[in-house]
Amino acid sequence: MAKVEVKNINNEKTKDLTLNAKVFGIEVNENAVKKAIDLQLAASRQGTAKTKNRAEVSGGGKKPWRQKGTGRARQGSIRATQWRGGGIAGGVTPRDYTFKINRKERNLALKSALTIKNNEKAIIVVDSLNLKSSKTAEVKDIIKNMELSGKVLFITAEENENLYLATRNLGYAYTLLADEINCFDLINADKVVIEEEAVKKIEEALK
Repeated sequence: MAKVEVKNINNEKTKDLTLNAKVFGIEVNENAVKKAIDLQLAASRQGTAKTKNRAEVSGGGKKPWRQKGTGRARQGSIRATQWRGGGIAGGVTPRDYTFKINRKERNLALKSALTIKNNEKAIIVVDSLNLKSSKTAEVKDIIKNMELSGKVLFITAEENENLYLATRNLGYAYTLLADEINCFDLINADKVVIEEEAVKKIEEALK
């Protein structure tokens, strides 16, 4: 069991919280984390690349020259793959890059990612992330007060429109709900700021 301090957005300690070791302190499975990240990146690929084969390019219905007697190599169509403007041999076609992993492996990957961040002392638990407005300046104040640097991931227990709007224009801060967390965003973040209630939701979902 690992204890962390629960702070407010002014970086003042309010109490201690014990993290569930089965979620934030497991033996890290790097293969599961890599597979989960690959899954997310693959799902984001459009897969719309397309080249035409010799049956799809226009023209080439007539044999360029007779078979014999010209001294040149025999050719059947100017749209064969060796011709400029001809079809592409073995070219790419539209495809779906997504693949699936089972729930146990997905949960293992998430717990491994959370453990990595916990081991790096990159997880900060706060009592609440409720803002008075959706101004970006409020988020900047939080980041300054809590002495955060690099990319910051905020995780909330419930919908938090003010926080979402306030971080939307910042290239180094972004917001997720507790049930939206994923390995890519966790590993990509330098600091992970989690609401106390969000910690409970994550532990309940992954225990």
